[in-house]
Amino acid sequence: MSTTKIKTAQLWGKNKDDLKKQLVDLKTELAQLRTQKVAGGNNSKLTKIHDLRKSVARVLTVINATQRSQLRLFYQKKKYLPLDLRPKKTRAIRRRLTKHEAGIVSEKQKKRQMHFPQRKYAVKAEA
Repeated sequence: MSTTKIKTAQLWGKNKDDLKKQLVDLKTELAQLRTQKVAGGNNSKLTKIHDLRKSVARVLTVINATQRSQLRLFYQKKKYLPLDLRPKKTRAIRRRLTKHEAGIVSEKQKKRQMHFPQRKYAVKAEA
């Protein structure tokens, strides 16, 4: 079993199966340490439990990040993105008209602009 903290840099190169296996190993070791703690083990187990919990979190973070990057590649050329891959922004910004929608001029407005254009006035400058 592992005795030192896991560095995240070491995890990025591993494939999904290795990460899953490492996760299972870490969780079993964590369960053993917790039972030892309940049975009346020494206090050095507490820091080891802390390190193991953080290592599990690191492994899960790497798994989730690689999964999300693969999904981003998969959906890159698609018309729609899943909601969790879209930019968060704010609710108001997400509902705002797009630049294209805001620039559209209706047929009625086009006719009005063509038949009644903006008047141009010449102002005489006095000296």
